[in-house]
Amino acid sequence: MKPEILEVQPLELKFTFELKKQSSCYVQMTNKTNHHVAFKIKTTNPKKYCVRPNAGVIDPNAPCEFEVTMQAPKVAPPDMISRDKFLVQSTIVPEGTQEEDVTSSMFAKEEGKIVDEKKLKVLLISPPGSPESSPKNEPLMVVHSSESRELKDEIIQKNNSHATVDESMKVSEVDGEREEMPKKEESFERKEAVKKIEEPLKPSQEVAKRNEEFKQINNTDELILAKDVEEMKSKLKELESQLIEAKATILNLSEDKRSVAEEKHCLQGELEMVRSKKHRAQVGFPLLFVFMVGLVSFYLGHLLHS
Repeated sequence: MKPEILEVQPLELKFTFELKKQSSCYVQMTNKTNHHVAFKIKTTNPKKYCVRPNAGVIDPNAPCEFEVTMQAPKVAPPDMISRDKFLVQSTIVPEGTQEEDVTSSMFAKEEGKIVDEKKLKVLLISPPGSPESSPKNEPLMVVHSSESRELKDEIIQKNNSHATVDESMKVSEVDGEREEMPKKEESFERKEAVKKIEEPLKPSQEVAKRNEEFKQINNTDELILAKDVEEMKSKLKELESQLIEAKATILNLSEDKRSVAEEKHCLQGELEMVRSKKHRAQVGFPLLFVFMVGLVSFYLGHLLHS
């Protein structure tokens, strides 16, 4: 049997389970040797838990504590059962070993080396006042009418037999009340028997009424949902038709724009042609006039010289 190096308490990590809330618990370790002991803590689900410190060195016969924090859960596990586990490894190390010197290789199982291991389980606890923490109601026993009648008859017969026995006993004890007491007890026991049978029937009827109410509510909700879906479909169809009309309008506008641009281009060409013709006409008229003036002046000069 391997010697125990560390004493770990508790061996079950209890976390108060609440959605979107962190939960923490503390674990106490005690070095039971006269040597320095190194420890390391491992878990099967490292992304879910945060351990501080997860490794270190404990002095001889000294205690040490570490904190385990469960990250805020988003979904509850089935039946509130966790399969996560923790492993606390410990081994004797030389004096002067520091926390940063602790590595996983120190806890390798070799000949002549003592490695102590403690396994810790995880338990999930519901917060106080939650429905899970309160005692669950026992299921109601539903008895059919035929079965209830048979049970009534059997109980009445049994009560009758008991009544006769009680009658004979009471007669031996109190002789004066022989005539009235059995009748009173018989009627009382019959009422009690019928009451015991009818009591479970009342909750069952209430449950049936509640189920019918839930069904009616569900049916109305389904009708409202179906109506809303139909309205959404009709609105979508209207939007699609409007979108198609908008696309057609955009195409028509783009065609009109293109035709207007072409007409504008043609008009600009015609305008350029008119401008060029006008410029030519303006340039030709002064040359002819200069030529005629030169010709006349030449003629007049000739006349003057002669």
